[in-house]
Amino acid sequence: MSNFNFQTIDWDLIPATEHSGTNGKAIWRTLQLEGLRIRRVDYSMGYLADHWCKKGHIVHCLEGEFVSELDNGQQFRLGQGMTYIVSDDLSSHRSYSENGVKLLIIDGDFLKRSK
Repeated sequence: MSNFNFQTIDWDLIPATEHSGTNGKAIWRTLQLEGLRIRRVDYSMGYLADHWCKKGHIVHCLEGEFVSELDNGQQFRLGQGMTYIVSDDLSSHRSYSENGVKLLIIDGDFLKRSK
């Protein structure tokens, strides 16, 4: 487990990378630390992820609304101030946002599935 000194994050200073979805795009601003990744992610209007993700995340909705869909058909609508959490390999999920959304996504070694 890593230790982190106090630091602030000015997301506007972190370079943006664009990731295409099946529809729309996601803009990531990523801070990578040892065993921990923190991202500010914006989905465009009509964004649909291009894959089913099995990675664990903590996803907090900063602004807007999105749907997290599981591969079993369940759908969860999350709006501003709502969060979901899942460990690695416990579900296949993908995101959809009709009108766009701003998210804070945290993942890392602490979300590895316990055997």
